Amino acid sequence: MNDDSGRKRRPASYLRYALLALAAFLVLSLGFALIPRESPAPATPPFSEQARAAALAETLDLRTVSQQLAVGSSGARRQLFSHTVTLLTTQARALLLPGATAGSAAGQSGTKGPSATASSGAAPSGTATLPALVSALSKSGKARLLHAEKADGGMARLLAAVGTAQLLQATTLAQAAGTPPPALQAPAATQRNAATACSVATPSGSSTGSEDGAQPGNGGQPTPTADPAGSATLAAALDRVVRTEVETVYGYQVALTRLDGSAADQAAALLATHETLVGQAEAYTRVQCASVPPREPGYTLGTSFLQKPAAGLASLEAGTLPVYGDLVALSDGETRRWAVSSLVAAARRTMRWGSDPGPVPGIVLDTALLPELPEPAAPSPSHSDGDAAATSAP
Repeated sequence: MNDDSGRKRRPASYLRYALLALAAFLVLSLGFALIPRESPAPATPPFSEQARAAALAETLDLRTVSQQLAVGSSGARRQLFSHTVTLLTTQARALLLPGATAGSAAGQSGTKGPSATASSGAAPSGTATLPALVSALSKSGKARLLHAEKADGGMARLLAAVGTAQLLQATTLAQAAGTPPPALQAPAATQRNAATACSVATPSGSSTGSEDGAQPGNGGQPTPTADPAGSATLAAALDRVVRTEVETVYGYQVALTRLDGSAADQAAALLATHETLVGQAEAYTRVQCASVPPREPGYTLGTSFLQKPAAGLASLEAGTLPVYGDLVALSDGETRRWAVSSLVAAARRTMRWGSDPGPVPGIVLDTALLPELPEPAAPSPSHSDGDAAATSAP
């Protein structure tokens, strides 16, 4: 009887255990379902996006400082600061993401870029000074040029353009302040030649000596090939740089026969500079195993150039800017660094002849297509009249 009763009780015990296990499983499942899952950490933006956001943030800061100085100045200085505000406004609009709305600028500039240049050093509200603005513009411009060496093609070109204009404006403001202008790095010289750069072998005994004056004896190098005119390749960009610089040399040679005094001295010095640039551009072309374009015997210059050679040289120098801008976008490494420094130097030469390289040298920009910046926030009643004036855009 005892054995029979024990066997009858076991199924009931198993059933209770099963029910308890099921209840525990349900409780645990419900608990896990109610616990919110941790959201994954946001992905780190690419370097180009970080550099763009840092450039936008610093440009907006510099714009605010320039507005403060414009409000507190008069005469020629007010005009100079107002020009700075206009330049920085155009740059900020160019740095906004495509399709951005007016209210999104603050959010876009909130993402800090590379830590080395997270702050432009612009003065806080109410303490703006001309020397501080010169220093901040110089620092921001140099940071943009450094980032342009590493960013993706199109963004590299924009960063180089913004940095170039900011450095030039810092130089202009430094002259007004009576302080030393920011030091600008000279174009880098080529560190390699075709014999060490080209690694694709050709059949034994072949030679790539060309009628453009390339050094003979480059056996084992690939046969240079030319890109179609206007194609977006590094070889085509270098081809355009060489042709543009050769034409510029010719223009300087002609202008020297019609200039005198200090203008002739300046033209002679810049002629030597452009002859050096031709040689450097040809060397970088050979580094890329591309053919160096033959030099033309002469070029047609308009009547206006012959009548006003100084203005003609300014136009020639301005014409080199988009060519170097293309090279910045299509190159990398050592060639990119040379292109960036050459863009800065070309913009400086343009200014020396009395022409304005614009807010983004090296880019043909239609400002009508750029997004507008948001209107400045209205000052609170507690702000002083001076603070309210400082936040208003000219």
